[in-house]
Amino acid sequence: MSLPPGFLDELRTRTSLAQVVGRKVTWDMRKSNQGKGDMWAPCPFHQEKTASFHVDDRKGYYYCFGCHAKGDAISFVRETENLGFMEAVEVLAREAGMQMPARDPQAQERAEQRSGLAEVMEQAVQFYRLQLKTAQGAPARDYLARRGLGEDALARWGIGYAPDARHALIGHFKDKGVDPARVVEAGLAIQPDDGGAPFDRFRGRIIFPIRDGRGRAISLGGRALDPNARAKYLNGPETALFDKGRSLYNLQGARTAAGKGQPLIVAEGYMDVIALAEAGFAATVAPLGTAITEDQLRLLWRIAPEPIIALDGDTAGLRAAMRVIDLALPMIEAGQSLRFALMPEGMDPDDVIKAEGPAAMQALLDAAQPMVRLLWRRETEGKVFDSPERKAALDRDLREVIRRIKDPSIRSHYGSEINTLRRELFAPRRAAGWGGAARPRGAPPPALSETKSSLLAAASGEVEEVLREAVILATLITHPALVEQFEPALERLEMSTADHRELQRLLLTHAHDPGVDLKARIEAETGPQLIEKLFSLNHVRIAPALRRHDDTDLAALCLAEELAKLDAARGARREVEEAAGEIGALADEGLTWRLSEAARAREAANRGAAGEDKTHYDRADNGALIAREEKERLEALLREISYAKGDGKTR
Repeated sequence: MSLPPGFLDELRTRTSLAQVVGRKVTWDMRKSNQGKGDMWAPCPFHQEKTASFHVDDRKGYYYCFGCHAKGDAISFVRETENLGFMEAVEVLAREAGMQMPARDPQAQERAEQRSGLAEVMEQAVQFYRLQLKTAQGAPARDYLARRGLGEDALARWGIGYAPDARHALIGHFKDKGVDPARVVEAGLAIQPDDGGAPFDRFRGRIIFPIRDGRGRAISLGGRALDPNARAKYLNGPETALFDKGRSLYNLQGARTAAGKGQPLIVAEGYMDVIALAEAGFAATVAPLGTAITEDQLRLLWRIAPEPIIALDGDTAGLRAAMRVIDLALPMIEAGQSLRFALMPEGMDPDDVIKAEGPAAMQALLDAAQPMVRLLWRRETEGKVFDSPERKAALDRDLREVIRRIKDPSIRSHYGSEINTLRRELFAPRRAAGWGGAARPRGAPPPALSETKSSLLAAASGEVEEVLREAVILATLITHPALVEQFEPALERLEMSTADHRELQRLLLTHAHDPGVDLKARIEAETGPQLIEKLFSLNHVRIAPALRRHDDTDLAALCLAEELAKLDAARGARREVEEAAGEIGALADEGLTWRLSEAARAREAANRGAAGEDKTHYDRADNGALIAREEKERLEALLREISYAKGDGKTR
């Protein structure tokens, strides 16, 4: 539905973001200033101990300096409650005492349909709960008791029993005056194609309610008691309430537990989830009868940055792990990935807990492997690499896999890790004398990937980037009036060191305080060491904006240039890192030597520029010009890398 103009503005005005966020976090009152609406807390979107999550209640805006989550009250409710946009607006409007605008007739009809189906589903859950306690439910109770589930656990999970009869549920609803078509619409009954009477979908099965993130029953899952049943597990069909590719079993409970610091675990089925949760691993979920989908991965990452996939230690479990890896590779980001805990062969998590206890399960979770290790295992396990052709085929296959990663920095790190594993794979052959002639005494060692990586890092000027950050911070501390002008760029800037991140936080926190002496305020909060360390750097002392601290216009030009040069340098570095991750074993000593020469040439150029008079600050457009020059310095290097990627040769 569309909202009338001004409705959202009024909602944001009436809503206190600090109150909304305060329901999910514990404020750090040492850093917070409640009177000014300046609040700090550990971030609810990722696990951390320090308070890097900032709420500006006056502006109605939040930002995390750790995971970079940001938004307003609506986005916060959407992310933490797993709600749609309009649902989040409705929640906040109710709290603010605002009447929601009338829905369009079709939207109103759909909302009423979902509400009605949820009521039917909840009634079915209660019906099946009662059936578990009858004489017909005795076999189901016996099975559940053998699985270690007592009365309390059955009540917590709402587990029930569907009698082995075609019209048990349909008859129950008919007695209550519920239209059978409604029961069919909820996915609880099946309407025959020949137009005959509907019959129950679940018969002779243990029933597991499936609930959404708000706790509403949206579908059911059933486990057959008959070993000859056509399907051991049966889920309800897709309905207006239930989208199995966007739902997870135990979503609400797992999200609550993960918010309290428990690791998020992904198991294969209902009983694994229940066994893990009952053993103390409450942040456990499972997909619903299908392989994990992209939407489910995004949902998992909204709960925790690095979920642990707990899979059976058999061939099917490994195949499932590989499917998840292939799905996740294009989606991973810095701080957002997966780990894999493989159970002993022939065992699932429930078996591990019953046989060896929760401590054994915890040990398996602690030993969970990163994705890159399972990826390497898939590409190498059971294969023999006893010829150059087979080794080249391995290199080709690994490059193809790594290219699927969109983030260039992660792609680079994957390339480095794979190179390390590759050397470990082939090193024993060389050590045993199978890999060719030994290196002559005194000869230089062959180029390793770490050497290439370090040379690439030097060529990209990471130290120079840190110095540029220092100039930017020192200039803003000296000229606090410029913080508002450069605030968006400062917020987006990813600082390289903990000291710089702390100074960035303090600048953004106190810059708008009227008449504040930023330097004194920072020293009061952190002690004098941080400021002294920053302003003692030669690169900072010779900066024109610091030498002429009474010239605000010059300082603005300096900031614009430093930000432009830093952005250009980091863009070039990302390109180089991307290339480095893909070169793998293709680059030879010749290319490594040229990378070294490129790094030295750049350092020489920078040393030459350091002594020049900074008169170019007098022109406002020189920031962009120098930024272009920074990028052009790496073009020759990138051409070499591109050539090496093409056929593994150097000129």
